[in-house]
Amino acid sequence: MRRLSSLASRSTPSLQNLTTILYQSQFNNNTPASLSPSRGPVLLSVELVKDIRNSGLSVTEDLLCILIGSWGRLGLAKYCAEIFGQISFLGISPSTKLYNAVIDALIKSSSLNLAYLKFQQMSPDNCKPDRFTYNILIHGVCRTGVMDEALRLVKQMEGLGYLPNVYTYTILIDGFCNARRVYDAFRLVETMKKRNVFPNEATLRSLIHGVFRCVAPRKAFELLIMFLEKEPMMQKLACNTLLFCLSNNYLAREAALFVKKLSGRGCIPDNSTFNLTMTCLIKGFDLDETSLFSVGQCAEGDRYLDQMTKDGLLSTVFSYNMVIDCFCKASIMDSARKTFKEMCFRGIAPTLVTFNILIAGHCKIGKVHEAREFLVMLLESGFNLDVFTFSSLIDGLCRAHMIEDAFDCFAEMFQWDVTPNDVTYNILIRSLCVVGDVARAMKLVRKMQATGIRADIFSFNALIQSFCRMKKIEKAEKLFVTMSTLGLDPDNYTYGALFKALCESERFDEAIGMFHSMEAKGCIPDSYTCNLVLESLVQNGCLEEAQDIAKQCNQRATKLKLIPGL
Repeated sequence: MRRLSSLASRSTPSLQNLTTILYQSQFNNNTPASLSPSRGPVLLSVELVKDIRNSGLSVTEDLLCILIGSWGRLGLAKYCAEIFGQISFLGISPSTKLYNAVIDALIKSSSLNLAYLKFQQMSPDNCKPDRFTYNILIHGVCRTGVMDEALRLVKQMEGLGYLPNVYTYTILIDGFCNARRVYDAFRLVETMKKRNVFPNEATLRSLIHGVFRCVAPRKAFELLIMFLEKEPMMQKLACNTLLFCLSNNYLAREAALFVKKLSGRGCIPDNSTFNLTMTCLIKGFDLDETSLFSVGQCAEGDRYLDQMTKDGLLSTVFSYNMVIDCFCKASIMDSARKTFKEMCFRGIAPTLVTFNILIAGHCKIGKVHEAREFLVMLLESGFNLDVFTFSSLIDGLCRAHMIEDAFDCFAEMFQWDVTPNDVTYNILIRSLCVVGDVARAMKLVRKMQATGIRADIFSFNALIQSFCRMKKIEKAEKLFVTMSTLGLDPDNYTYGALFKALCESERFDEAIGMFHSMEAKGCIPDSYTCNLVLESLVQNGCLEEAQDIAKQCNQRATKLKLIPGL
């Protein structure tokens, strides 16, 4: 970059609005080329300085701070330092404000050592560090978890007469958590109180997220709930963050306990947090390890659901829909119907979504008659069928081996002015392939494409699996090539069907070659695929090839089952 000294002597008006030229550069077609955002970061070149001065403005300290900040966010640490060393050519003298901008930019660029160097150069330039300077450096040090140095900086700051503020303490709390010194983080909150510095929401957010990062989720909850019991005034500030962390870690019981405590104190989480918490509580029903409605625990599950209702957690159609959906996904249809009746009894009107969930749930397990009952209720409530309703009914009919009825339902969609989507077509394609009517399935794929709906991985997988079962490997491979032509990436289901067919046809070299090409095409072999290939190779005496593949699987930590002979 050319030096800027040749432009230093020209006097120009001051830049009154420091963001004007950068803001206008995004929208003004007459903006100088050097400020065009399409050309990447704004660099302080001779050309830019000329453009600014031709606009009747000048490079001021404020503008320079903005530019340095932008370079820091882009990680241009070395460039920040170079430009800072040349500011005298612009007629600008070093100041605490400029030093703070450059130190902050260097910290953001992960150049802590260079930031310290600039900090040490402040005194020779007659610039005195202020609270902002120290907070910036403390933040940089805390990010690395070197807390002894952070505390040394705090003492140095206090020696200059700058007391730590809430921002300083928030940074330190985050730093202690980064260093896994959780109890020091809690003690720091006590120190804040003694010094009459009150934690804000950001402080508690840093504490809660930090504790969850450091210890096991249940232990984190125990520590935080003990802390909040002593600090009832902080519970409202902590409400959303703690519920967020509990929900993200699927701690349904703990979330329910905390919500109950909050409701007793009149604290209400915001809508997004409440919805997230509700999802967590409802998913607590069907987690494999802790299912409240598994065999022998239905009574406990009912009590839990009743308690949610008493606590006011089930009070809207949205929350009821989530509960019903959970039961339907777990195929616990009696509980889904019971919850639906309770919702109606409480005067909460079901929506189209409610009916669609119940229809889909019954259709999934082949109970078409019960699904029709809810279809009648849907129509009596004044709702019109949508594509989700039709797709669910078609799926139910196909599962009940009533394919012709499913196609009648498909034809009826058009009479209702409902356009089938890819899900609708794929249900029918899959069902035709299951019964071996591949010709009709292929015809349906062509019809789908003619209507502008692109065949997807599910459409092709159904056809490829069907051809493989029929030992028509060449046709399956032709579809495999067509997928790539259309830009569709095969998945483990695609490869699994082809592997099995190739091995059964004793075409082992092709199967092994295809297996090795999977990863290059962006598909990592899963446990099922690896075990399928290994079993086929071992059964057919290809031990050396099987051992090579097993070695690759172990390197990827793929879970393999014990295969005799391997």
